[in-house]
Amino acid sequence: MTEQMRTGRMGSGQMRTGHIGSGQMGSGQMGAGHGPSAPSVPEVPGILSAAEVLATAQSIADVQRPNGMIPWFEGGHCDPWNHVEAAMALTVCGFSAEAEQAYLWLADTQMSGGSWFNYYLAEGVKDSRLDTNVCAYIAAGLWHHHLVTGELELLRRLWGVVEHALDFVLRWQDPDGSVRWSLDSAGRPEAYALLTGSSSIYHSLRCGVAAAEILGKDRPDWELAAGRLGHAVAHHPGAFAPKDEFAMDWYYPMLSGAVEGEPGCQRIDEGWTTFVMEDLGVRCVSTSSWVTAAETAECVMALDALGMDAEARRLFAAAQGLRLDDGSYWTGMVYPEGDTFPAGERTTYTAGAIVLAADALSNATPAAGLFRGESLAARLDLAESQCTGAAAAGCTATV
Repeated sequence: MTEQMRTGRMGSGQMRTGHIGSGQMGSGQMGAGHGPSAPSVPEVPGILSAAEVLATAQSIADVQRPNGMIPWFEGGHCDPWNHVEAAMALTVCGFSAEAEQAYLWLADTQMSGGSWFNYYLAEGVKDSRLDTNVCAYIAAGLWHHHLVTGELELLRRLWGVVEHALDFVLRWQDPDGSVRWSLDSAGRPEAYALLTGSSSIYHSLRCGVAAAEILGKDRPDWELAAGRLGHAVAHHPGAFAPKDEFAMDWYYPMLSGAVEGEPGCQRIDEGWTTFVMEDLGVRCVSTSSWVTAAETAECVMALDALGMDAEARRLFAAAQGLRLDDGSYWTGMVYPEGDTFPAGERTTYTAGAIVLAADALSNATPAAGLFRGESLAARLDLAESQCTGAAAAGCTATV
């Protein structure tokens, strides 16, 4: 997909209990020598069973390469953002060894400046662009891993990876709080920021702050940077390149937690008829009738973060129209023709988004509320004019 379609993806809300129960894991679902170690996986009664969610996670594990890299599909390329999304789904479903190997692959491939290339192939690099949002997401992934597993070993081991990644990203934060979306292959920064990418970076920064606190580290600069970035996302749409035709720019400010409550619900209402095809899912772009399962699942999580439970369940049910018998999902489908697009493509990031949405709806793991802002500190909302005095050092762009 283009960078506008797949630049990233995440909210705060009250802890929920008794939302929808989790189910027991089916037997006979493990691959040889691999498989889940957790006692249960998410289920959404009447929509998706625990065994079906487990099969979806297995479809990711089946594509993962021996070195830990998770490509979009067998023989395809890998980008670090979607790699992390898939690893998070593996963690949810108890594929602990596979998830850990995925994060270790990131540690092994991180460059000295803290970044990763945009696309990797088994034999090398496909796209040498450096996407800031792609580089930031490891903070969300490792914090998610800690929440699900309850252990700190991997987070401690890879703390330096997270720190270098977020420090790289924040070198490209502008005075208005937004973050430039990428550097080209020659190292030249793009002149603009993307709303979806900056929203996802905001969530990743908050996860990084949470990780720093639990490890006894001190990174107030990340918290200040997140406060400025969240303010830009919520209040200054002009700070970002106009990409209004993309569904992610519609729902991502709520998925990230930068826009909450009534303003978030109003934004959802305003865009609903533009982006949602009833009983089919979410259009990737408003100008076509192309429904994608990943955007649908992410929108489910945004709705869940806003407390719009009925709408979230209805949309999640619609996403199952793209499910295959082996648990994988078509990337997208064009209506009314019913043609898959890209033709015949099933992607691991799509499977990952479905699993994370199922977890959010079912409250099956301790990380189910991550995209509702649970486990994260209260967010700051810092306008540029507030970045004075002692906070000024954390409010200065370093581009």
